[in-house]
Amino acid sequence: MDAIEVLTNLERLKAYFQPIFSADEHVVVAYEISGKLMNDERLISLNSFAYDEDIPEEYRVDVEHKILHLALSQLEEEGKDFDIYLPCNANLLMLDYGESYFDIIKKYIPEAELGRIVLMISEHDFKGELDQLHKILRYFQTYRIKIAINQVGSESHLDHIKMLSPNILKLNIEQLSYESWGVQNDLFTSLGTLARKIGANMLFEGIDSVHQLQFAWKNGGRYYQGKYLADAHITTIQRDQLKQSFKERCQQFITAEKRLLEENYRELKILQNSLEKSVHRLKPASDNTEQLLALAKELDGYSFRLYICDEEGFQTSPNIMRLGKQWHIQEEAVNKNWSWRPYFLKTIITMRNDQSGVFSDIYSDIDTGEMTRTFSIPVNGNEYLFIDISYDYLYKHNIFR
Repeated sequence: MDAIEVLTNLERLKAYFQPIFSADEHVVVAYEISGKLMNDERLISLNSFAYDEDIPEEYRVDVEHKILHLALSQLEEEGKDFDIYLPCNANLLMLDYGESYFDIIKKYIPEAELGRIVLMISEHDFKGELDQLHKILRYFQTYRIKIAINQVGSESHLDHIKMLSPNILKLNIEQLSYESWGVQNDLFTSLGTLARKIGANMLFEGIDSVHQLQFAWKNGGRYYQGKYLADAHITTIQRDQLKQSFKERCQQFITAEKRLLEENYRELKILQNSLEKSVHRLKPASDNTEQLLALAKELDGYSFRLYICDEEGFQTSPNIMRLGKQWHIQEEAVNKNWSWRPYFLKTIITMRNDQSGVFSDIYSDIDTGEMTRTFSIPVNGNEYLFIDISYDYLYKHNIFR
């Protein structure tokens, strides 16, 4: 259906409302509105209409505003115990600096209730001056209107998102399969870190299966949306319609995650005890390469590299590195400084004060590309032994998280 067909059939436009559920209450806390058009018994979504640049701006604005009027007028009598997510093309919003859009909202929502409104924009589709958009959004926020960044993902500019200071990050996981969890982990970990730093909640949309719901829960999602929970419809649903089943699902996630964390903790303790036993017995020192080599051979089933640094980050021993099935001494590593690595000095301070070993999070080794975790432990007054654990061991014992 082209633009003229849409514009000449707006009397067939219907507003649809998709529920958004919360992780903390397991109830419907919001609805996202959208417009759909019935044509020859076909239901046509207008989600992309406002972003079709082949259609004149005034037509796109007209349809976007029509959807707002239709949806907000219908919700006016529905109650006040939920938020309302409104789609908004930021490029169209800037045509009159948001005035007409805001006027429509105020026509149906009293000023005291504007905190229920969530404006959804896609920052990577915006083509204007970001600081101008920021000013408009800040103005909306002075009325307690919340801002959600839509379609956050690999195409997003994280510095732009920070500048816009949204309240909600909206992530689509419709295409996420159970098999692709590991591939996506780094992206969602980064987005989760960003959300915490800017004080935003994460909303996961496109949830079409229980595995996607579990992924959203596991990755810090506070809000959930998708066909698995409830599809968009022309009416709202009961607030607690899925509360019991949702709670039961979350309880299953909690049980599974606790079991995994217990296993992870137990395996790390077994590994730590084994490593510490060998270190305390052999007492490695940076000036005794043969002793380090002996330790490496004893840790053959655990590690692929070990070395000693002082508390400033300067390496005081060579690398003892396993290449194939043989251990090699790499003298060229002596005097290299590793204090630039994230958390290096923090780890040193922790070890110095607690006088105990510390495991790093999993990361990709710079030289080998192998996923590893490093175990660090004090060995004398101001020297610290670093043992890089092989991925084979981590994977076998399920401690690669």
